[in-house]
Amino acid sequence: DTVIISAGYRIGPVEIEELQSTNEELETTNEELQSTVEELETTNEELHSTNEQLHAINSELENRTAELNDVNSFLESIISSFEGGVIVLDTDLNVRLWSDRVVQLWGLRSDEVEGGSFFGLDIGLPTEELAPAVRGCAKGIDSRCSLTVTATDRRGRTFECAISCVPLTGAEETVRGAILVVQPRTEFAWQDQD
Repeated sequence: DTVIISAGYRIGPVEIEELQSTNEELETTNEELQSTVEELETTNEELHSTNEQLHAINSELENRTAELNDVNSFLESIISSFEGGVIVLDTDLNVRLWSDRVVQLWGLRSDEVEGGSFFGLDIGLPTEELAPAVRGCAKGIDSRCSLTVTATDRRGRTFECAISCVPLTGAEETVRGAILVVQPRTEFAWQDQD
């Protein structure tokens, strides 16, 4: 029952069984490795597909960002072309936009006022006189209102100021706040304000 292998090695039945058992274990391990490789290939394909989708989404976001930047630049150029200052309020009467002309008048930068209550601002504009008209426009009750108030600029000088207010409307004419255009009737209000 002894098997002779070349070079004079002898292998008995016990060794043969051990070799067969080891061979079977190696075959099982090989099958498991092949299965794992197939699973990894599938996972790799899924990751590749997900990566392509993410690239497409990223490209779309970059395009949308560029479009938004263009729209913002366009709107900024329109607002800066107004002779008066522009203030945009949301329905809660918080400041959404504060133009450079308004900064010139009252010295508060847009980042200092945007998001805060218009009626909580400590500026030389008598907001309590404007409250009924502004609230009416912001709620869509009034379609337009104009009034003149006495205001004080950031240097303490008083001047007459014409205020026009219209509702800010969105899709389907939904009222989203109010737009105020502030126009000093005194020329000095724009002079030496930079």
